[in-house]
Amino acid sequence: MSKAFTRESDDDDEDLDAAPKLPQGTKNYITPGGYRRLLEEFDQLWKGERPELVKVIHWAASNGDRSENGDYIYGKKRLREIDRRIRFLSKRLEYSEVIDPAQRGDCDQVFFGATVTVSNQRGEENTYSIVGMDEVDLGRGHISWISPLAMALLKAREGDVVTLRTPGGVEELDVVEIRYQALDA
Repeated sequence: MSKAFTRESDDDDEDLDAAPKLPQGTKNYITPGGYRRLLEEFDQLWKGERPELVKVIHWAASNGDRSENGDYIYGKKRLREIDRRIRFLSKRLEYSEVIDPAQRGDCDQVFFGATVTVSNQRGEENTYSIVGMDEVDLGRGHISWISPLAMALLKAREGDVVTLRTPGGVEELDVVEIRYQALDA
């Protein structure tokens, strides 16, 4: 095959958005804070960074020879990155279903938005909040609703023992507390 018909991959064209794809037939569940954060990033790119970059590219293109014009070459590369991120964010926002955990009220089962405290077999307690795929922050205990831990916890009640299958083996977790509260973004 002629090299003219092949596309060589280079680091510039790699998918910058390594976020997992949504499971087939599901919605992109997200908390109000997470939705607001994605919308702010979209607006900042679309209304702020992109228009300024287009001005720079236009100026660089007007300087003549584009083949050795660093401002033009870098600007076009950065514009592709921004456009790729804008497309990603617009799709995520379009398919989002905002669910406010604070509105759930008293609920004794684990669903999206729950903050769950679990105890492992060694007696160590950990607290996790089940959030959207675009809101994951393990440092704050925010886990995706499609993660293995969240899937094991879904529909559990206080006092239940859930089984979590990990690469290290099977672990049993006691559900200590379930609460629904507003989550910060």
